Amino acid sequence: MSCDSDPYVFTTDTLPSDLRFLPPLANGLLGWKVFNNIMHMGGVYNGEAGDCHRADVPCPLAVKTETDEPAQHSYTLDTHRGSLYQSIFSHTLSSASVTASQSLYSHRFYANMLVMEVLLERQVTSEEPVVVNLVSSFTPQSKDIQFKSSPDYKGGRHIQGQTTTAEFPGGSCPTVHLIWTPVPSTLTLPPEQTKARWGFILVAANSLEAAKSSYDEGLNLMATGNLRPSHEKAWKELWLQSKVEVTGSETLCKAVIGCMFYLLSAFPSIHDTSSCFGGLSPGGLSNGGDGQDYWGHVFWDQDVWMYPGIALFYPKLARSVLEYRVGTIDGAKDNAQKQGYKGLKFPWESAVSGREVCPDDIYGQQEIHINGDVTLAFQHYLYLTEDLSMFTEGKGSEVIFGVADYWVSRVKWNPDDQKYHLLGVMPPDEYYYNVNNSVYTNTVAKLSLQFAVELADLLQHPAPKEWQEVAERIDIPFDKELQYHPEYDGYSKGQPVKQADTVMLGYPLGLPMSPEVRRNDLEAYEPVTDPNGPAMTWGMFAIGWLELGKAEKAQRLLEKCFKNIQGPFQVWSESSDGSGAVNFLTGMGGFLQAVLFGYTGFRVQKESLAFSPLLPDEICELCVRGINYLGNQMDWLLRKDDVCVILREQTGRPGNTNPHKLQVVLKASGTKIPLTPGQPITFPREAGCICKMDPLSSCWLL
Repeated sequence: MSCDSDPYVFTTDTLPSDLRFLPPLANGLLGWKVFNNIMHMGGVYNGEAGDCHRADVPCPLAVKTETDEPAQHSYTLDTHRGSLYQSIFSHTLSSASVTASQSLYSHRFYANMLVMEVLLERQVTSEEPVVVNLVSSFTPQSKDIQFKSSPDYKGGRHIQGQTTTAEFPGGSCPTVHLIWTPVPSTLTLPPEQTKARWGFILVAANSLEAAKSSYDEGLNLMATGNLRPSHEKAWKELWLQSKVEVTGSETLCKAVIGCMFYLLSAFPSIHDTSSCFGGLSPGGLSNGGDGQDYWGHVFWDQDVWMYPGIALFYPKLARSVLEYRVGTIDGAKDNAQKQGYKGLKFPWESAVSGREVCPDDIYGQQEIHINGDVTLAFQHYLYLTEDLSMFTEGKGSEVIFGVADYWVSRVKWNPDDQKYHLLGVMPPDEYYYNVNNSVYTNTVAKLSLQFAVELADLLQHPAPKEWQEVAERIDIPFDKELQYHPEYDGYSKGQPVKQADTVMLGYPLGLPMSPEVRRNDLEAYEPVTDPNGPAMTWGMFAIGWLELGKAEKAQRLLEKCFKNIQGPFQVWSESSDGSGAVNFLTGMGGFLQAVLFGYTGFRVQKESLAFSPLLPDEICELCVRGINYLGNQMDWLLRKDDVCVILREQTGRPGNTNPHKLQVVLKASGTKIPLTPGQPITFPREAGCICKMDPLSSCWLL
């Protein structure tokens, strides 16, 4: 990696003028934008139906350090410096008499905990005390939660309250307890001391018992000096399991690292066993209050845009996304019944229950491709892991079969063309609504029906014949004369589109088509796609052109995403002009997929992980460490002319002490190269796949 500065460290002397672009700190349960007096907690919403939004939770660590004398300031987000896996935001204030270092982090292992540490170091010998001001913007109030003071706990302040309005009539209002170390207005370094350190913790929990337990843990960690080390150890474990580094473009290098950091921050700990993950929203946990960043709701963004890049490395984190959807089955069933259909209809906008919480009814009624988007994530998980337990005791089969039943009840049979149609829908391109046969929607419906049949066979579950019949005969719009896919019935070539839609047929949907048709789709939609549309779009075009061997064209499109990165902390905006959702994880996910599935050509298939590597001229090397396939971890190094793969020493999957033996099969030559743990193999750059040594054997994990 040849970046002039450390690409894992984002540093500036001045904070962004637009405070929306301050760095968010999150850990899958708590999300907070540094210095902000508001934070959010996963699964804590206020408001009914379309008024539902993340509840504002006051943050006692909304503190800035200041001195009465002139000082220089620096601000750093350190995601991973060398052998230190800090993932900490720091503000360093340097004056003639003192250097004050303020560190902030959402604890990566103890998810109920936010931490602030302050270190004062005397710069000159003096008999005078050094005083640093702690300027707080905290008030113990929220417009969403009726807080009241409770007795202090072991020196910590304590408030508790409930949200004011449930997500649906009869639903519960979550309780929030906050316990925190009191923050004084000043810190003083006595004359006899050259330096001193202070620690402050905040715990947030849904019960008094959990809050006290977490606070006790925090006090113990501070007493033993293990508060920060336990946080860094948890991040180290994450970073050692995945790494994506680019040689040749510092801008691209930092962008990829920023995406990985913020996306990983949105997921729970890999050691979390609570099964209460609240899903992934477009702006992450730090955002999503009333009227802000899509209210913190969960969309298709989670399943199609953010999930794939993380699932490639972390099966447990991937499973947490699927478990979130399983937890919303009852709400999805209610949505389908209200629409007059069978099975499950996952909400276009989801909170906790799975009932539709979109403020505008038309999206929940018509943007039904969400159902297929959800099942696509389950399908990829099964192909990457062969973990059938997610579909048995994990109840994933209920999701897949329920969606299949919905499609069968939602389609209309047309005797004239002898095909099934989906009428009155909104495609991913939200410029259009009430259209018939959205090509994306129909294709994703076809795929989810086919997967339902496949899963039923694996589980020896009788599959209704209608699943296969509808899958085979659903209409997939195609213009035979122009040899391209119109976006929907009646679409005229050249009409403007909002975002990636039809171009996603090739990836991620994998609809079979000739290179000519793939090219025609890309050329038809690229010039009419809104240049100010959402950030994830251009990554899909880049992947398409990489499929066709046009690396330089792909790179030019991918670089359009750089306009959405708002410095200095690599925070993404939804639109290139800085507007829209902030810390736009959806755009990061699309960008990351362009690197992970574009440059490598990775495709998750039923019996293999296919690859077809291609790098643009400015990229010398791409290093991807920790690819997780069938319980095996692999490190890949892609260069201009060759590829090196090393299988890591085996640890096996839980419950499976005999991981599958894998091999590389090269497409053109048919060469088969066994993968032996710890022994690198190198082969010429060409397409191929990773698969089991014996493709006839199948050992599904039950």
